Amino acid sequence: MNSNHSFMPRFIDLAKPAIVPPLEPMFTPAALVNRAFLREAQPVGVPLVIGLERENGVVSRFESAVFPEDHPQAGANLAYAERLMKFLLWQRNGYRVYVGGPRSIGEYLRECYGPHGERRFDAHFMGQVVHEQPFEVIPCAPEDVPAEHEVGAALGRNLDGCRIGFDLGASDRKVSAVIDGQVVYSEEVVWEPRKHADPDYHYQQIMAALKTAASKMPRVDAIGGSSAGIFIDNRPMVASLFRSVPEERMGEVKNLFLRIRDELNVPLEVINDGDVTALAGSMALEDNGVLGIAMGSSQAAGYVDMQGHIRGWLNELAFAPVDYNPQGPVDEWSGDIGCGSQYFSQQCVFRLAPLAGILIPDNITDAEKLAFVQEKLEAGHEGAIQIWQSMGVFLGYALAHYADFYEIQHVLILGRCTSGLGGKLILDGANQVLRAEFPKLAGTIHVQLPDERSRRVGQSIAAASLPVIG
Repeated sequence: MNSNHSFMPRFIDLAKPAIVPPLEPMFTPAALVNRAFLREAQPVGVPLVIGLERENGVVSRFESAVFPEDHPQAGANLAYAERLMKFLLWQRNGYRVYVGGPRSIGEYLRECYGPHGERRFDAHFMGQVVHEQPFEVIPCAPEDVPAEHEVGAALGRNLDGCRIGFDLGASDRKVSAVIDGQVVYSEEVVWEPRKHADPDYHYQQIMAALKTAASKMPRVDAIGGSSAGIFIDNRPMVASLFRSVPEERMGEVKNLFLRIRDELNVPLEVINDGDVTALAGSMALEDNGVLGIAMGSSQAAGYVDMQGHIRGWLNELAFAPVDYNPQGPVDEWSGDIGCGSQYFSQQCVFRLAPLAGILIPDNITDAEKLAFVQEKLEAGHEGAIQIWQSMGVFLGYALAHYADFYEIQHVLILGRCTSGLGGKLILDGANQVLRAEFPKLAGTIHVQLPDERSRRVGQSIAAASLPVIG
């Protein structure tokens, strides 16, 4: 058992879902456990304030309540706070975390995220990998947590002039030429970025795409792009596209887009593809408060806030916990349990397939494995149907959890796992959970599947619209 859950058996027992995923009867929704905890903690509680500091002095705050240290249920504070901090780190990010509340909580979290602690992976990733800084947890009084200082960027929605929009995927690269908001040229080219160790391969491929798009317009005024990964100030700090590049050459990767910007001498902005998806949805819907969730090889997400801004948050919900079942599935990278990648991606499909009576061949690619199960789904295989029904239930409870951290009006679900009948089953399951368990949220959150063709065009326009000209 993962020890950080051993403190919450009472609240796990109080959090039995009304709708149980067909293939995961032990599913323990984080939304229900947290609500059970807070129902008892808030009337007698003391403040818990978590502040996350990231680059340029930006601080994000989250306020909650926990039991006083002398309360009989105070032991549950540790697990509640650990799961809360884990979610906030992967949603918002930071290399320095202030834990304002009972001293026992701050000391426990400092130990968890220490060199030998259970969350050492997360600490190393956030500190050394993303921010190139030591990771710190600072226990303090609630009033000593720094004031919130968010700097949501009004990126995008700039449609003037001759622009290039690009998206760098794992198997293909897309580029579009956009003049005053209209796509005049688009292409998709197959490439294999993850297999190449020389950053010059990536540079040449991206420049080839940009030059092709540029040749379709009288001039280039700005370039905007998206890619999977974590970007800070146009620098890819973590990106699977460059996984084969040796450590000693990662400096070239991190400065790749700055180099391209300087060589082409035009404004250039590159951000996470999830945020561009959310921006495209916001532009198409002409509304804000959009959370985009892509279910592909892993889970990706992006968010446009209620003011139409992209906040610079990570939104890496693949690592954010949604299930508090102590025997939940383990993420192979971080070693943690109950995180989004195991519930909203092809990893979930592969994990549930044996329970559904489906034996997937070993000697095929992951894309072919997913297609194999999807063919059974389209043919009406009862086990395959139960896989996607389970994903729909997972999503409904996860959206209630996400709504505690995001202001949401619209949720867009997309990605390979949502194609065909699967998308409808996920959508129906999520809405069923929201109506049954969270009727207030069901009335305020609109969950939808975007049209595939309009999504692609919208994505290129949204990417191209990122920079401001002049």
